[in-house]
Amino acid sequence: MPQFGSAQTPTLSPQVREFVSVDAPVVALTNARVIDGTGAAARDGQVIVIRDGLIQAVGKVGSIDIPGDAEIHDLSGRTVLPGYVMVHEHMFYPAGRGAYNSMTFSFPRLYLAGGATTVRTSGAMNPYADLNLKRAIDAGQIPGPKMDVTGPYLNGPGLPILAVKALSGPDDARKMVNYWANEGVTSFKAYMQISRAELGAAIDEAHNRGLKLTGHLCSVTFREAAELGIDDLEHGFLASTD
Repeated sequence: MPQFGSAQTPTLSPQVREFVSVDAPVVALTNARVIDGTGAAARDGQVIVIRDGLIQAVGKVGSIDIPGDAEIHDLSGRTVLPGYVMVHEHMFYPAGRGAYNSMTFSFPRLYLAGGATTVRTSGAMNPYADLNLKRAIDAGQIPGPKMDVTGPYLNGPGLPILAVKALSGPDDARKMVNYWANEGVTSFKAYMQISRAELGAAIDEAHNRGLKLTGHLCSVTFREAAELGIDDLEHGFLASTD
């Protein structure tokens, strides 16, 4: 992966360095097809100039001055597009019979290999593992995408997964949101057996902390959740009970 140098770039560990193919301070990508993510048509024959980790210029070959100190890479036949921002991802994988394995070694690498440069972990079975992974990635110790770490599932009784806490009421929901906000998570996710009162309390507390809350719901309908102020809904009509 490219790792263009800048003042903000952390010192990379050897295990991250092995994935870095380009780290010059000034880089010019020439003859590329560019898809800019705005919905505009792809543009062929483009030059991209990158300085200190930031895109400095994009334009047709011949219309952009390439700095004399640039490391030049001919991308003929290749396409450049923005990194994917994935908003419903996980750092665990079901192992069967209600067990879930943390995948903190392989998943970050696989996300990068798939083009994802930012991910939201929409629900955590092991939130401390996710938080520590994010911090290690940010420090340049482990290869991986930028992470928005969602706290542990906010759920009521009835889920046969031992890793998920069962809330005992609205006060417990507020307590859980505040605890994990203090620990460093940056979003929350409600799950299928949460009550309306617990969901409302969790939403209010998350918003008080400047954080957002999404939901994979069942016991609370989409309309009820929207009226309570939920920020997002997962899985679309597949999970809707309206």
